[in-house]
Amino acid sequence: MPLPFLTADRDTRSTAEVMPPAHEDPERWRRPYRPGPWRVAGAALLLLLTSYLLMSTMIIAFAGAPSGAVVCAATALGVAALALRLLRVGVWVSSQGLRQVGLFYTVTLPWREVAAVRTAQQPVRWLGFPRTVQGESLVIVRTTGAGAQGQPQMRSEPLRPLLTDHNADFLGRNPAFDRAADVIEGWAAESRPAPASV
Repeated sequence: MPLPFLTADRDTRSTAEVMPPAHEDPERWRRPYRPGPWRVAGAALLLLLTSYLLMSTMIIAFAGAPSGAVVCAATALGVAALALRLLRVGVWVSSQGLRQVGLFYTVTLPWREVAAVRTAQQPVRWLGFPRTVQGESLVIVRTTGAGAQGQPQMRSEPLRPLLTDHNADFLGRNPAFDRAADVIEGWAAESRPAPASV
């Protein structure tokens, strides 16, 4: 069974090679980098916990406590869903736009609403924990409304940075972060509509 949340373009591709070939569906959402070892290890631990919960469900059911078995099974399904969601967290791109997938939210922007995609040096969270360290993140700024001349205005606050060099995908893998940021910037440059001439 294919697992689309694990598929990604090869890290060795250049920015010019990341746009989908003619035979591929350009509207298919793709994450242009592989999930990092920390993210995969966290999901594997959650799935291991799921197996223990399912085993407990069976033992509780055989012991004659159906209500406890139902609670344990529901908990196991919730932990499994959390593990799969953890693997989907990141930035996804397609010809339709850019999508930020967080653990409990998803933000999808069409390319016309993406004002800027750039890297910036700033405090970032270490593996998503409250502790922050100085690092690099991919900043996505979106447009809002129209200005006096009909030009889109930049929103003062960018989207929450999901792509940093200290997150679960790129901790200790700075070259991979640089490649992923270049790829997403390349998608933005290729897919954003050209500004209207006045």
